[in-house]
Amino acid sequence: MDSRQPQSTDSESVPARSVAFQTLGCKLNQYETDALASRLQKAGYRIAADDEPADCHIINTCTVTNRGDRKSRNTINRALRARPPLVVVTGCFAESHRDELERDGRVVVVPNENKQAIDQLIEAHFAGEMVRPDELPRGVFDFGVPDPIFHTRNMIKIQDGCDNYCTFCIIPFVRGRARSRPADQIRDELKRNIDAGYREVVLTGVNISRYDDHGLAFSQLVESLLETDGDFRIRLSSLEPDRLDDRFFDLFAHPRMAPHLHLCLQSGSDRILLQMRRQYTTGEYRSIAERLLGRFPGFNLTTDCIVGFPGETDSEFEQTCAIVRELGFSHVHTFPYSVRSGTRAARMSEQIPNRVKSQRSAVLREISGANRYAFRSRALGTSDRVLIERFNDGAATGYTGHYIPVVVPTAASDGVRNRFLDVTLRRIIEDNDEMPVLADPITP
Repeated sequence: MDSRQPQSTDSESVPARSVAFQTLGCKLNQYETDALASRLQKAGYRIAADDEPADCHIINTCTVTNRGDRKSRNTINRALRARPPLVVVTGCFAESHRDELERDGRVVVVPNENKQAIDQLIEAHFAGEMVRPDELPRGVFDFGVPDPIFHTRNMIKIQDGCDNYCTFCIIPFVRGRARSRPADQIRDELKRNIDAGYREVVLTGVNISRYDDHGLAFSQLVESLLETDGDFRIRLSSLEPDRLDDRFFDLFAHPRMAPHLHLCLQSGSDRILLQMRRQYTTGEYRSIAERLLGRFPGFNLTTDCIVGFPGETDSEFEQTCAIVRELGFSHVHTFPYSVRSGTRAARMSEQIPNRVKSQRSAVLREISGANRYAFRSRALGTSDRVLIERFNDGAATGYTGHYIPVVVPTAASDGVRNRFLDVTLRRIIEDNDEMPVLADPITP
């Protein structure tokens, strides 16, 4: 869950109403929260930290796993205990548990389709007007460019929804069918992001490799975005390993393209991938990964894996471990399989005990940690470009294009946030769980 820090506003005789945000789950939720916070701040609201009293709490929820459900419920209950005048719940948990939340009656539930108009609902509420959430304007792409309130990098939503219906996944039921945003809107939003001062933009969506705007495919869209004028770079959010044409691989040769990709694997077993209803084999996945790793030295490949899918044997789990070791993912987002009501996998026999899923998760996380250390060790002595994002404890921190967290001593930087700095990577800070790399600026 993201922690939202308060922003100062011009002092007025009447204190501004305050809004606290709690955001769980994916980058889409983060992007949507950022945009809503920016709108409300421009309308005169103060953005409060989530641990202080506020006039309104907006909770952008997640339901992708049982853990997401639990965290969403806990966050809602914590907000209700603070007794603010208004609690607004939106996001995927609100979609999948809408009846339950509306029966409770203590929160206002806003569907994903209407999320972009939550600011209108809040304005109406505090003006004494009654507005039904499903009467708000609909538009999954109508969020606009947020101010840099919470982050120095921003996301551009290019797509929403999914038609794949993997057997374990509830997202198509709560986000709807796949929809691609018009390319001219995306290009315009990129320009507005650059004008607003963002130096890194992340293209995000539910299934962005399936982007298609009247025949304009994903790779063609990104090609056009890379040619935009300005000092910026583009990073891709998580990507499905299907429908990737030859042009896709050429994208990473562009100097504005971050040499990092989160390419979802889920399992190293072809039988399990078939049971999951994934759209590729391990051989096809390996071919994509090897093409990227072979063509671009130092390329950073990260992934998702589900462990304990129904019927997964010890041997099949070992196949996942083997491909994770082989391809050297610097990070594996490990998910113990979580039963989602209404999905096909929930009805499968041979459900794996939680004890076994926990054991397998621990094994995979240990391999992931070893991979991460090895990847960052290989990067030592090389130069990279870091985007300075924060200043903490006498140091500047940020991420390189390869998505390596970097620490630069404040005395060696000029104290300017949200700027690029060329650095040489020196050593891994091993007493930090994130394993950031200490770096020295490259002097002209």
